[in-house]
Amino acid sequence: MRPAAEDAEVVPLDPVSSGVYLRPCNPILGAALAFDLVDVLFRGTPARRQVRLQQAVLHRWAEKNAPGAADAIAGLSARMSARRGPICGLALDRPRLMGVLNVTPDSFSDGGDFAAQDDAIAHGRAMAEAGADIVDVGGESTRPGSQAPSEAEEMRRVVPVIRALADDGLLVSVDTRRAAVMDAALEAGARIVNDMSALSHDPEACGVIARRGAWIVLAHMQGTPETMQCGPRYDDASLDVFDALAARVNAAEASGIPRSRIVVDPGIGFGKTARHNLEILRDLALFHGLGCPLLVGASRKSFIGRVSAGEAPKARLPGSLAAGLHALGEGAHILRVHDVAETRQALALWRGIREPKASTVEVPR
Repeated sequence: MRPAAEDAEVVPLDPVSSGVYLRPCNPILGAALAFDLVDVLFRGTPARRQVRLQQAVLHRWAEKNAPGAADAIAGLSARMSARRGPICGLALDRPRLMGVLNVTPDSFSDGGDFAAQDDAIAHGRAMAEAGADIVDVGGESTRPGSQAPSEAEEMRRVVPVIRALADDGLLVSVDTRRAAVMDAALEAGARIVNDMSALSHDPEACGVIARRGAWIVLAHMQGTPETMQCGPRYDDASLDVFDALAARVNAAEASGIPRSRIVVDPGIGFGKTARHNLEILRDLALFHGLGCPLLVGASRKSFIGRVSAGEAPKARLPGSLAAGLHALGEGAHILRVHDVAETRQALALWRGIREPKASTVEVPR
């Protein structure tokens, strides 16, 4: 689609009642997101409507063609373009990797592999050695239909592992939706909380994050792990997930958690069909309008097998890499992955091709 001129004639729109969104085209990750073109999206029935513009004319176009949405467009544009500060000292001027460490007997792809504390600690260290910037420790399986362990059991699983890895100087996050587990994990040395319920499961969770001054990953999930794959439905998957995350960011801010300490995750695989996941990945740059660093976790998810040939979780590395590299091309700041060494290699090649100065490859003489 060609960029629209500043004064282009467009189909009449009703942005106030239908909603407006911005999606940068071919964003380039850096200290601040860079892009030349932007899609202005409007909700519609039966489908969304959009126009593509040069970023330089966006505000003038909005004032002329969509005056009722001009303020919303300006706000989205400002948040989209704002610098993202470091996460616990970790600069976001290049993509970062979060390694998945499931200390569970029943996770969908590696249940039982690291249920023993010594195995979990060793694997966390190995992931960091392989290139993980963050190690994400979880004690509750979130596979579809899973039953949550008791709070005491979840705490027993994660706290010793977190303490050992944090004592090694690693940047550790805890994957939990329970306030008490968050508090214990932060006390043990975790600095980030990764909550698949976006702080909606436990009414005490926001208070823990605000009081502790921790970073929070707000992940989108429709339903709960027990129910999330029981016929998930959306009017427009990408826009609905954006709206849901925007509401959770607002709720977090109202609870005393600044936007500067919030990461957003559209929740690939959490209450979504394969089609929904593909739509969200296609629209991924949309989520920069939330004004937060963007995390994507598509690693080993079931939709990869559904799109491909039904491969088992541990055989989904090629699809995981394809989804991850696509996410980086849409400006994602963090990839949450199981296969750290393989993803780091793919990332090195991706950066070497796109950013020659980032390449560390030496040509043999």
